Formats: sequence, structure tokens, C-alpha cells
Amino acid sequence: MAKKALIALTSYNEVFYRDGAKTGVFVVEAMHPYDAFTGKGIEVDFVSETGTFGYDEHSLNSLNGEDLKAFEDKSSSFSKGIHAVKKPGEVKAEDYSIFFASAGHATLFDYPTAKGLQDLASKIYQNGGVVAAVCHGPAIFENLKDLDTGRYLVEGKAITGFTDIGEVILKVDDIMREKNLKSVEDIAKLRGAKYLAPIGPWDDYSITDGRVVTGVNPASAHSTAVRAMEAAQGSQA
Repeated sequence: MAKKALIALTSYNEVFYRDGAKTGVFVVEAMHPYDAFTGKGIEVDFVSETGTFGYDEHSLNSLNGEDLKAFEDKSSSFSKGIHAVKKPGEVKAEDYSIFFASAGHATLFDYPTAKGLQDLASKIYQNGGVVAAVCHGPAIFENLKDLDTGRYLVEGKAITGFTDIGEVILKVDDIMREKNLKSVEDIAKLRGAKYLAPIGPWDDYSITDGRVVTGVNPASAHSTAVRAMEAAQGSQA
């Protein structure tokens, strides 16, 4: 059994979309991994760079069924867990075998420079743990280093993440250019990773390369978490 899992959240929660809606944590990209981990008996903590977070308002509109119920129930395990979010200095890397970067477009703003989150991810990896990221979560790889080699963690590795065509379909590619935000595909190219795309941008698609696990979109959040657990077990074998 893996040690605890640490789910990272973006702290950025400002207006991003043309309709005036804010970006922030994309709900199911934190909820589905949480459910996957806790469903296997793995304890989960949440962490953000500032110890604060807000939700991506567009992600709230797509909630339904059990997801909506868990979100609206303030006494649900997920709600209690995420609202106990910690700062990086309040957790110890050695307590975790999985670092999971949840997402939302907001991560493009703070993950690349989130030194506290990057330090935790690097140390968990150095200790033999897994670093996983879904959708826009791979933004954290822009400046994430392998402490043993000094190289970028994803250099020479295969990763995925939200597609450039997906940004066009969502009509946010122009907003990203205006704000000088790099896409996941940009970051992969910049740091010498091989970017792998799904057949369709909304497919459930996740991949594993050693102890780096990535998924492409909200629909892939669960499978990315499952792969992270499998990779963590494999590294302990």
C-alpha cells in the first residue's frame, strides 16, 4: 500500500474567461483523484502554494450526480478534506508516495513558479515516489527538477496533458496568448519531453513513464490517479 497522497491545488482564482467567470481548481480534477485514492484506503492531504484556493466557475456548471452531491455536502469527506488545505511548509515530503497536481487553467498562472509545491514534488520523487498531473496540471513541470540529476524532471520522458486543439475548441487560446501563458504542449517541447496526444481531446487518456504519470483532461482524472497508485506500488516492489 502506498503512503499518503498529496493533491496539489492552484491558488490562482481570478477572472479568466470572456464571460467574466473565474478560473481556479477544476472540481472533478481534485475530487476524482481524491475518491480514487481514498477508495483504496490511501489517506489524502490537499496543499496549495498559499494555503488558499477557489474553484473554476465553469467547472461548477458541469457537476452532476454523485459529484454534485459530494460537492454540495459540506460534511462529505471530500469537502472536509479540501477545505483543510495546507501550505507547503505544513506538510513533509517523506509522508507521501504520490504527488498529484490537479488542475484548471489557473494552474498555468501559478504552478510554473510555485516553489513550495515544486520542492514537495521533487522531494517525493527523490524519495522514490510518483509525480502525477492531469489536464493543465503538467504546468508544474516547467520548472520542476530531478534533485538527483539537476535536470528537468520530464526531460526525455513521455507526458500528456490538455491539448492545444482543446484550447482552440474552448476558445481560450487567444486569452492564453494575451496573458503569455504556455500550453502543456509548449512546456513539453520546452523541457525536452515527448508529448503524446489522445485520439480525441475529450477522451479518457493517461500515460505512465516510470514514476511520472499524466492525464489529458477532466475525464482522465480518475485513470491518472489509478495509474499513480500502480506506479507507486511498482516502485516499492
